[in-house]
This record gives sequence, C-alpha cells and structure tokens, in this order.
Amino acid sequence: MLSFSRLCRASVPAILIAATASANAQQYPTRAIRVISPYPAGSASDTVTRVVMDQVSQLIGQPVVIEMRPGAGGSIGFGSVAKSDPDGYMLVTSSSSMATESILHKTLPYDPVRDFVPVVLIGTSPNLLVASAKSGFKTAADLVAAAKAKPGTLTFASAGIGSSSHMAAERFRLAANIDVRHVPFREGGLMQVMGGNVDFYFIPLAAAASALGSDKLVLLAVSSPTRAALLPNVPSVVELGYADAVFRFWNGISAPAKTPRDIVNKLHDAAETALKDPALREKLAKLGVEPAQMSVEEFSIFFRDDLNATVELAKKVDIKPLD
Repeated sequence: MLSFSRLCRASVPAILIAATASANAQQYPTRAIRVISPYPAGSASDTVTRVVMDQVSQLIGQPVVIEMRPGAGGSIGFGSVAKSDPDGYMLVTSSSSMATESILHKTLPYDPVRDFVPVVLIGTSPNLLVASAKSGFKTAADLVAAAKAKPGTLTFASAGIGSSSHMAAERFRLAANIDVRHVPFREGGLMQVMGGNVDFYFIPLAAAASALGSDKLVLLAVSSPTRAALLPNVPSVVELGYADAVFRFWNGISAPAKTPRDIVNKLHDAAETALKDPALREKLAKLGVEPAQMSVEEFSIFFRDDLNATVELAKKVDIKPLD
C-alpha cells in the first residue's frame, strides 16, 4: 500500500501536466490556426468555412488559414488532422460527408467518432428537387404519379454514389415508395436534367444558385422540414407529406480527439458569436445555408445521429463499400 508521501510524489507529475494544459488553454490562441479543408477549392463546404472562419479570426485576434488537402474522398485531410497534436492549432472542416465516407470504404485512416471532437455546427443546407421542364412535371406529386405509373422508367441524377444528391434522392424514393433509376455523374447532373436526358435531381441548394432562374428547370421541393428562406415559394418535402424524405447537408468544424475542453469552448464560442452577426448570416443565406446554433454536446449528438441515419439508409438502399 502506498504511503501518503509516496502517493503525493506520484501525483505531482499529473498535477503539473493538468496545470500546464490549463495555462495553455487560457492563453490560447497565441499563433495562427490552420483549418484543413478535405474538399476541393470552391466546394460548398470550403466556401462556407472561409466565410465563417474569416470572422472568427477577427474575434480571436489570430490568423485562421484554410489549407486545402483534398483527395480520396476527404480521407487525406481527415487522416492528417486525426493524427495531429490536439492543441487547437489544427482543425478540420467537417460535414455530412464524414458519415457517407464511413459507408463507402471498409477501412479509413481515421475513425469519424473516436478521432475527432465536434467543435461547432455552422449550418445546414437542404437539397433542391428539380425536374426537367421537358418532363411536363409541375409538382412533386406529378413526378411521383409518373413514377408509379411506369415503375423503373424515371431516372435521377447524382454527383456520385453516397453524395448528398444521391442520399437525398434515396430518402425521397423510399418516402414516396417509387421505383426510379439512379444515374451518377462525376460533375453532377444539372446539365443532364436541363437537357432532358435525366428526369430529376436533388441538387445541393448552395450549388443551384446559378440555375434557379432557368426556364429549363422546374423547382419542385426542398428536402428540409420547412421552406428555405432562399426559395419561399418552393414547398418542403414535409409539406408534401414526405416527412421521411428530410435531408440536410451540414457543415461544421471539428478538432482532434483529446483537444482540451477549454480550447474547444473558446473556438465554439467565437464561432457562435460570428454566426450571430447579421452580415455573416446574410452571406450564408445567399449560399443556401441556415445557421444552426448548438452547444458542443448537442453538436456531438447531432453528429452521431447523422452518422447512424446514414448507415441505416445505406443498408436500406444496398449501398456497398467501393473499396
């Protein structure tokens, strides 16, 4: 049995480590912070992150540098952050794709739950259900009726298996109980739908801005519980009676696991303050993003729920790992 003096001596290193960590957290940040973007430059996630972190940089008084590390579906960027020091100076742009990557690959260089701590949820963005004007569809009900009249004949586009456009369409397909065919395109399917080669497409709202006024498209629904502020005249899938078709792509910031909670809180609070700024909210609205302010704990639950829902959907629609 340890004597009192020996017990005290054994506890000193742990106390010193805790005190040092606390002091570092209080001084944080003292230098530039890097945010790794695992997605291509100009992508919706990259754009949204830059808009918010520019404001965060002003609030914390240190530069925030966005560093591009795309490739392998985001695995390169996520993997590098998962292995980095948990000191708050390397973060990562997190999003719904963290869940989809977990179902598309048997192995990843990181664990989406174990290796990261969610810091802040920036916002969510629905997908927009569009149909070719050549289809003759005026409403989502028209599309569903046509699909049920001729099962297996209607086609929907996506930006690839597991993409938000694919997952949103699969949710709608199941909710509406229709038999339609998936046609993936590397660059998305907007031009294919506009040309009448594919019947419909659940395009991310942030990517749809340039085509909203086109007479080659019909806007049928948004995949959110309520109407999108950007498109007040377009009904939500819930309004149309398809509550199970709700799909919202989310963007956030995560840090390596074991990052001190004081540092996580500082980052979270700075981002939350930024998200309350009317000018910033207006910029996000133009990108089709609705800020979704949550505590760190709420974001952690949100993340796990999203991951579980994605895994469940993949099983229902038989999405297999690509490698």
